[in-house]
Amino acid sequence: MKKNKGFTLIEVMIVVAIIGILAAIAYPSYDEYVKRGNRAEGQAFLNEVAARQERYFSQNNAYAASASDLNVPTDSETGKYTLSIGTDNGYTLTATQQFNDTKCGNLTLNAIGDKGANGKTTANSADREFVMSCWR
Repeated sequence: MKKNKGFTLIEVMIVVAIIGILAAIAYPSYDEYVKRGNRAEGQAFLNEVAARQERYFSQNNAYAASASDLNVPTDSETGKYTLSIGTDNGYTLTATQQFNDTKCGNLTLNAIGDKGANGKTTANSADREFVMSCWR
């Protein structure tokens, strides 16, 4: 008698089911990891612009109202964030995310060092832990 070599349909279906379960568990963690990496780019972008704002202030005794005054691009290095500058009470820098980050949303940084995420800031003690989790 000649034995058939290979896999049965049941064996293949079990392997596919196991791979599907592992993928369903791993993908959300991977997605959050990628978003956290993108947020690091936004944070670095805001910190760089804030440093330039302080340098501009030391030279001109006023904060810059536009990115062109600071000689910085309006988009982050890979285009994940776009910059806007507000000049109320010093300055407020906003990095608007372009990659569907529903948890933290847009990142903000102002002249007194208050960080923000998704419309919340570290100035409010109730929101501090949430905002700092977005800035890690």
